[in-house]
Amino acid sequence: MSQLSKLTFATTLIGTAGIVAFMHWAQVAERAAMHAGVVRDVENQRRKAEEMDERRIDFEMQKRLEEEYRKTQSVHDSTTGG
Repeated sequence: MSQLSKLTFATTLIGTAGIVAFMHWAQVAERAAMHAGVVRDVENQRRKAEEMDERRIDFEMQKRLEEEYRKTQSVHDSTTGG
């Protein structure tokens, strides 16, 4: 085998190994990024559910207070023009 053919073979071998290694690294990095996105989405859904629960609790408390005030006070609806 000539020196040029040995050099070409070695260059091709190193280039191929480099490409395979890079593609493996890129695939692992992409999978990690996708997993981080799923984790972030789950956390956002959990946070939104907690916010909805807090709003529901606040609404129920306001409704109870309104009922209690209506028992003790004369309340008129100010949204009607009269």
